[in-house]
Amino acid sequence: MPLDPRAKRIIDMMSAGAAATAASTGIEARREGFRKLMRMAAAPVIIGSVEERSLPGPGGVLPARLYSPDKAPTGLLPGLVFFHGGGLVAGSLDTHDAMCRTLAAAAACRVVSVSYRLAPESRFPAAIEDACAASAWIAAHGAAFGIDPERLAVGGDSAGGTLAAVVCQWARGSRTPRFAAQLLLCPVLDFAATSASRSAFSRGYLLDETTMQRDLTHYLHGETALDDPRISPLRVADASGLPCALIHTAEFDPLRDEGLAYAELLASADVQVRHTCHAGMIHHFYGMTAILPEAQAALERIGAELRTTLE
Repeated sequence: MPLDPRAKRIIDMMSAGAAATAASTGIEARREGFRKLMRMAAAPVIIGSVEERSLPGPGGVLPARLYSPDKAPTGLLPGLVFFHGGGLVAGSLDTHDAMCRTLAAAAACRVVSVSYRLAPESRFPAAIEDACAASAWIAAHGAAFGIDPERLAVGGDSAGGTLAAVVCQWARGSRTPRFAAQLLLCPVLDFAATSASRSAFSRGYLLDETTMQRDLTHYLHGETALDDPRISPLRVADASGLPCALIHTAEFDPLRDEGLAYAELLASADVQVRHTCHAGMIHHFYGMTAILPEAQAALERIGAELRTTLE
């Protein structure tokens, strides 16, 4: 299927403003560009309730936000721990607020969006340490969030998807907590090799290779091996025993092929997996609900898929 013409207009607009690339800008400009994109692209969503929370983290308090669906029944609901994207250098609770609202409503679950330390101020593995600590805390204190810990998923988009995948691999190794599912939206899963989609869509498709490499440079120490599964979850030696996975990719996303490869790796290890590649779409399309008519419907379908998985 050809690139959706509305997605093409978004690419042209962002390219003209240079807001989607970090190739020639500093870290604060990168962050502001991402904030502007999300303010422009995300449509407001009204749900039952939104509460500011805080969690203990290895480097200090982690801000979090609890989303509950409208007309939520009394008692514990399924839950989703969510990590925002932004290359591990940008993004916040605010940039992904509308997305978390939609997921909470569509999945009929409580969503806990967790803020984690960003690079370059806090380099690898700070974000991973925060993600693991927050996920474990929420699993251990589910009732305080109105969440059934037996029906708790971990998810994220883009670099947040990296964190979600790493959390699941870490929890599998530590045997606790046990998560019911992982939701990975256009996840970054492999920096150790160049896939066909990374080559084909390296420039001109919103997310570009230069931006990803610049973000990675901010995040990593020079001696870190790119095939470390904490950097490239696709490189995990053994994928058995991981939670069932819902993986969503986009046809014109540089990350498309690694999402598919991870789905195949999980399936080969007898992990239940459902992979959907969204035709004609670009990276982070599901967050552009104010611009792409397909985005809101797609995000609602993703939420409904999670709802069925956690029932």
